[in-house]
Amino acid sequence: MKWRRNKKFYGAMTLVFLLSGIWPGQPARAQDRVIDQIIGVVGNNIILKSEIEDMFIQQQAQGITTEGDMKCEILENFLIDKLLVAEALLDTDIVVTDNQINQNLDATLQRYISFLGSEKEVENHFKKPIPLLKADMQEAIKNQLLSRQMQDKIIRDVTVTPSEVRYHYRNLKEEEIPLIPVQYEYKQITLIPEIDLEEENRVKAQLRDFKRRIEEEGANFATLAVLYSEAPEQRMGGEIGYLGRAQLDPAYAAAAFNLKDDRISNVVKSDFGYHIIQLIDRKGEKINTRHILMRPKVAPEALARTAARLDSLADMIRKEQITFENAAMMFSQDKNTRNNGGLMINPESLSSRFSVEELDPDISKIITTMNINEISRPFQTIDENSRQTVYKVIKLTNKTDGHRANLQSDYQQLAQLYLEKKKQEVLEKWISTQQARTYIRIDPTYSNCNFKFANWIK
Repeated sequence: MKWRRNKKFYGAMTLVFLLSGIWPGQPARAQDRVIDQIIGVVGNNIILKSEIEDMFIQQQAQGITTEGDMKCEILENFLIDKLLVAEALLDTDIVVTDNQINQNLDATLQRYISFLGSEKEVENHFKKPIPLLKADMQEAIKNQLLSRQMQDKIIRDVTVTPSEVRYHYRNLKEEEIPLIPVQYEYKQITLIPEIDLEEENRVKAQLRDFKRRIEEEGANFATLAVLYSEAPEQRMGGEIGYLGRAQLDPAYAAAAFNLKDDRISNVVKSDFGYHIIQLIDRKGEKINTRHILMRPKVAPEALARTAARLDSLADMIRKEQITFENAAMMFSQDKNTRNNGGLMINPESLSSRFSVEELDPDISKIITTMNINEISRPFQTIDENSRQTVYKVIKLTNKTDGHRANLQSDYQQLAQLYLEKKKQEVLEKWISTQQARTYIRIDPTYSNCNFKFANWIK
């Protein structure tokens, strides 16, 4: 399983989901449609006034604002959504699972709670209890996921060549050349605190007991996952959805793919901790599983020992008794960086440069105060892949001041920018083509809207 933060490297050309403005959480409200008003028709699909009003309320609940007419923008988003969903339903390669719907429901509700302050405030805002709100949102979340997959398929094969990037850059006006923020390059050494054998045995014994209770006493796996699992999927009963071998931790995949029927694995150790796994279903080369994840807790003494060990190593580097690069290769326990001398690679741009927004918060608050070639003090943080407590020291190797992008030093950013532009053009062309092929009608009350696409009103 891959649990990794996903951040955009470059925000100048927000595409795909923001282009079509398809925000999650559009309630079905089927019970209200008898007295509703039809605002738009796209093929065989209708858009109701209640849907526009509900989305308007939900965007307010997420703190979304706009300089234009929000209800006009919401209507256009629905129109695009209907085009995409209709095409997705005809495509046998596009599938949306219940687990995906539930995960997106939970994420949407968490955004509401974060903005409004509490579940109670969310219920007051929407004038309905959370369970009813979730039920109302399910159909729309499914359509949003179908739309997202359709968009991905439309732009999947779009690429750019170096000559295209150069040509595009040379034809930009001065004010159109993007501003590159301050960027940092750094290396790191990571040490993982040792966990007492007694604590590991405690966790494994707990998981073995869960397995026994399920197999011998009829306990429900999903319920135990909700109560005890430390995985992100805990709230979904531990279910992670259909994934292939390459998308899973190797140890997890080896155990999960050997399971038959709804059998439960023995205790499995992965990079994330210890699991027991239950097979739910197979579809070709993918399986759907649920799991209970538990992580042994690190004793305070182990944390102190790790910090002291890393502090001694950093001191040796400062005294030039060993280079940072050799120390990383010999001692760092981060398998992603130790073989290249600790150099961190930005997963979004595949370069070694990071803006402040792309850095882990624990890194950013330290690196912004450092000088080039300075070695930090050891600090405690959470490994973003395994989610376990680790200690790091970092070395700032380079800092680039903010500037207008140029081909020599910012090619990758410019290539990404132009790629997003090409994807946007391909998607817009697809929407325009579908507009011409599809019966569309919009209520006259919206005829004065300043739509992005001109052919909604025919």
